[in-house]
Amino acid sequence: MGLTIAQKIIKNHLKSGDMTVGNDVGLKIDQTLTQDATGTMAYLEFEAMGVKRVKTERSVAYIDHNTLQSGFENADDHRFIQSVCKKHGIYFSRPGNGICHQVHLERFAIPGKTLIGSDSHTPTAGGMGMLAIGAGGLDVAVAMGGGAYFIPMPSMTKINLTGELCDGVSAKDIILEVLRIMSVKGGVGKIVEYGGEGIKNLTVPMRATITNMGAELGATTSIFPSDEMTREFLKAQGRESDFVALSSDEDAVYDEVIDIDLSTLVPMAACPHSPDNIKTIKELEGKKIDQVCIGSCTNSSYTDLMKVAHILKGKTVADNVSLAIAPGSKQVLNMLAKNGALSDIINAGARILESACGPCIGMGQSPNSKGVSLRTFNRNFLGRSGTKDAEIYLVSPETAAVSALTGVFTDPRDYADSYKPTMPEHFDINDNMIIAPADESEMDSIEVLRGPNIKEFPKTEVLEENISVSCALKVGDNITTDHIMPAGSKILPLRSNIPAISEYCFTVCDSEFPKRAKALNGSVIVGGANYGQGSSREHAALAPLYLKVKAVLVKSFARIHKANLINAGILPLEFINESDYDKINLGDSLELPNVREAIENGKDITVVNKTTGEIILAKCNLSQRTAKIILDGGLLNYTKNNG
Repeated sequence: MGLTIAQKIIKNHLKSGDMTVGNDVGLKIDQTLTQDATGTMAYLEFEAMGVKRVKTERSVAYIDHNTLQSGFENADDHRFIQSVCKKHGIYFSRPGNGICHQVHLERFAIPGKTLIGSDSHTPTAGGMGMLAIGAGGLDVAVAMGGGAYFIPMPSMTKINLTGELCDGVSAKDIILEVLRIMSVKGGVGKIVEYGGEGIKNLTVPMRATITNMGAELGATTSIFPSDEMTREFLKAQGRESDFVALSSDEDAVYDEVIDIDLSTLVPMAACPHSPDNIKTIKELEGKKIDQVCIGSCTNSSYTDLMKVAHILKGKTVADNVSLAIAPGSKQVLNMLAKNGALSDIINAGARILESACGPCIGMGQSPNSKGVSLRTFNRNFLGRSGTKDAEIYLVSPETAAVSALTGVFTDPRDYADSYKPTMPEHFDINDNMIIAPADESEMDSIEVLRGPNIKEFPKTEVLEENISVSCALKVGDNITTDHIMPAGSKILPLRSNIPAISEYCFTVCDSEFPKRAKALNGSVIVGGANYGQGSSREHAALAPLYLKVKAVLVKSFARIHKANLINAGILPLEFINESDYDKINLGDSLELPNVREAIENGKDITVVNKTTGEIILAKCNLSQRTAKIILDGGLLNYTKNNG
């Protein structure tokens, strides 16, 4: 039996386990990346392990999230990260150099290699045939220290693309169609591989748009073959020596195959407040808009913005629209400036933002109250923009640019011409904003600089024999990490300070939760299906840990968040009978008797509702390794206990 692309890479990097779907596999990790919103905690965890120098082939720290500096906190975090990188062997991408996924694709991603990053959109590098997976910061720290990265072996889904995109239809519309078909939880436990004749006309940046938003499927990762398109991109980046051809075997077996004819696709939008709430632009046509934002790690490449510049050239943004554009990297911004496209964009009335995440993570450019904002981003969760009652739509750069000119939702096919920006033969290469680490001989002399906002990793405890707590919160389906631990310019600067950031935990759902959880000094959270979808932010586990949450009992989990709960030593429990969700209410007194013995022996967990007398059975799906992590009180304790 032949192998898929992902199976080949996993086989070549397998350190432990076997490749049976669902079994834990430990993978050797070649590269890691962090960004500043997750980086400080990851490097505090790395320091706690006592490893002097990273053991990966390449580790890179990017400053791209917390670049709005309205106080000392973000600047202090950047200084801390830079000093840690210098000391411990990590490359440091300075603020202004660009968004981590865009820069990594340009300068570091390599086909056939493994990458984990403390950001859920790390699979962007799958557009180049890299096995790139989003993870919690603690998992990244362990990988930097030379440890394996563990995941349940995923099943394999193939998206078979045929035909060719029509003018005005883009790669963004491909992934929106996949989201329409599979939903935001349809990729859980799966690796999504793209193939078929339809991929031959998709450039690496187009492929990266698709793999980037594979995170919204809940997939472990998404991946494309490494072919002549890949070689062309690497050659233009001065990295042709990194090229390796990589494809699936002809007799590879997939667990699921989805066929999409690209010629049938039309411009689409993800409507509020979920990436899988898909409508065609024709259905929305004529609806007034207030704001357009173009950029993010999804759609800020050179070719994306050349399309935008072509559409805007010689025209003016509608009176009722604020247009903001953020090029994805210094490379992109420089090239637009040199060829005149940036001037076309500015002359049309666009507001040029720095090469950073910006509005996508809630760092500025919040829409007006009840505003309608079209964004080329990857997430449109409630309140993520900074304006809770805004309507956020996810669209392609073409749809965004044309609609910015008309002031209403407009189908770009009505204005499309045959213009297709060509991939440059040579990108503008200047890595002067990437600082190399110190030599090993200089390491000991480097001082790590810590600001007053940087606090220690919260203390964890071994699993108790019995747990007696109250239900501190009950929430519904599709709770995102933005619900659990909001982003935005007010909260992100506190990412290094778990006591402070915990004051905002779940306040999107219940403003009293932090106060209630503190008073209870031990509690359980109850939730619905796909709990914890979205960002990889481990703060969504660390803040509940600090607030003494002992267990989370839900219908089902999103992959990364479940892993982060385990790493924090919080029990991830799932209802055996989903109808039992209705048998627990806010404030109910709950007991988990003999829970440690149940985890040790792989038994179901008994949950006694002492308020109502109901007895509920829950499962705790753990491997031998993750069971030991829970028993030890989290991954940091487990790592210390096991050398």
